[in-house]
Amino acid sequence: MRFGVYLPTFAWRDLGFDQAARVKEFARKAEGLGFDALWVAEHFLEAPGLYGTVWMSPLLCLAHAASVTTRIRLATGLLILPYYHPVTLAREIQTLWHLSGGRFVLGVGPGWDRHEFESLGMRLGERGRRTDEMIAALRMLLTRRDVSFAGRYYRFERVSIEPLLPRFPELWAGGGSKIQTGLSPDKPYIAPAVLARIASADGWLARAAGSQQMVKDDVQAIRAYLQQIGRDPDTLRYGHLNFAHLVNTTDREEALKLQRPAFERVMGTHRSFEHLQQSYFLGTTREIVERIRDLEAAGIQDMVLATCDADLEQLERFASEIVSGVGSS
Repeated sequence: MRFGVYLPTFAWRDLGFDQAARVKEFARKAEGLGFDALWVAEHFLEAPGLYGTVWMSPLLCLAHAASVTTRIRLATGLLILPYYHPVTLAREIQTLWHLSGGRFVLGVGPGWDRHEFESLGMRLGERGRRTDEMIAALRMLLTRRDVSFAGRYYRFERVSIEPLLPRFPELWAGGGSKIQTGLSPDKPYIAPAVLARIASADGWLARAAGSQQMVKDDVQAIRAYLQQIGRDPDTLRYGHLNFAHLVNTTDREEALKLQRPAFERVMGTHRSFEHLQQSYFLGTTREIVERIRDLEAAGIQDMVLATCDADLEQLERFASEIVSGVGSS
């Protein structure tokens, strides 16, 4: 199993220069600790009840991280494609590719926040089709010259983004089953269109908002779908993102008590704490390690761990207690 970490790009309401500067510190430390990749989130408006925070610009933060690292891969996890135009996004990706020495990984998703879509003059119901058009357009723009595109939502003629990339970036598609809530339109299963999008990618990143069993069931559903369409299921990387906050106790109830404020700061308080426990890596470190081992046995190959703040001690503990703990099995 490979381990990546989320960059703590939280845009708290009291965000100061000192907090923002920790993005660089965190990136350097993650590379020094041997993590495989740095991932970044994207949500630019508050979503009360689902998140208690928003995140800074994902591509700008990855460029920031690229300037202080040399090896670690830099991944969007996930970039919400409908929020962009393919021509301008192609230029940003091409720039980041070169600034990072080709370490950029393009993780994409369709988004789910109605308020964000409406703020950008779009309908939420367009998200899937817009996402698929964006992927098709980006594949052409980044690897071909004199590109013309005529889709339902995006149209342009004779565009060349120079210099062309030697290959299209490694593509990861997000999605998967989610514990149902009235706060989000997403269903507790993988929609057919999402399965098709995953099947065209290099990797899949399971969302954090499902249950342990949902993630395992999704692995099997995706593998079966790939088999059905004639793609070897082993040619896809299977990943999962989840949040954790490690504490110094072997007692589950005490651990939950200590973890609750950190999680509710990130996730908000509309969902019950019991609901959060179904999805996120809460409880003792031993329980978290066992959950990850269980996911690895079910086929998860990439684990992306997210801290609940920019605490470098948590990052160090991820390496010494989780990565080492899973590897010692």
